[in-house]
Amino acid sequence: MPDLDVHVMTYVAYGPLGPKLAIAVSDDLTTWRRLGPVHFEYQPDLDTDLNLFPNKDAVFFPEPVPGPDGEPCYAMLHRPMWDLGWFRPGEGVHLPAGIDDDRPSIWVSYVSVAAVEQDLRALTHLHDHRQVAQPEFPYEELKIGAGPPPMRVEEGWLVIHHGVTGHIPPGWDPSSQRVTYGAGAMLLDALDVSRVLARTPEPLLTPETDDERTGTVANVVFPTAVETIAGRTYVFYGMADARIGVARLDRTDRTT
Repeated sequence: MPDLDVHVMTYVAYGPLGPKLAIAVSDDLTTWRRLGPVHFEYQPDLDTDLNLFPNKDAVFFPEPVPGPDGEPCYAMLHRPMWDLGWFRPGEGVHLPAGIDDDRPSIWVSYVSVAAVEQDLRALTHLHDHRQVAQPEFPYEELKIGAGPPPMRVEEGWLVIHHGVTGHIPPGWDPSSQRVTYGAGAMLLDALDVSRVLARTPEPLLTPETDDERTGTVANVVFPTAVETIAGRTYVFYGMADARIGVARLDRTDRTT
């Protein structure tokens, strides 16, 4: 995060309540300091404590964006999961108020720039949670989640995300899943990053090569980074949870 002059890592830590989000920071990418697990401020209109639910796929916007009240904020995309039965048998699904689809979806939460500048640990205390996007197209049938940190483009914020189809049996073991992970994209409004301007009805990237179709979890392309190098943009992605691949992302101007 250039404005903070620090590298911020979001990661998943596993505990009694399943996978939870946590944050670490570094000045040099060699030595890291843990800020601790993420805490989601209780929001009465959701009638749900997000801290009780598993959560994964978290990425911060690299620079401040307008918060819900217009105040400059750091925003984090993440993916709460409402079905507790996969690690706590018999518990079932608990949906927030106003949500009628239990498939894992992309959410956003905020923290004010002023709070973070006063104490970097404020990055772990987020508020104003809202759903950004839920599965909509066939390649997202089971769930969607964030990928690389959003990239600023002329039209807004470009989010390369993953979508999942197939079958996920009860339990948490990913090697037992029969799924296909593809990569799509969506544009978020620069003035309101909870608002989707456009999204791809078909995936941009699907498992095709042997390295993408065979590995720890078969048939997975999982985007994790976008980087511009020598004027070209590249997406770094996981191949079947076993290797790292690189794809070139080219912009085309089309009117149809």
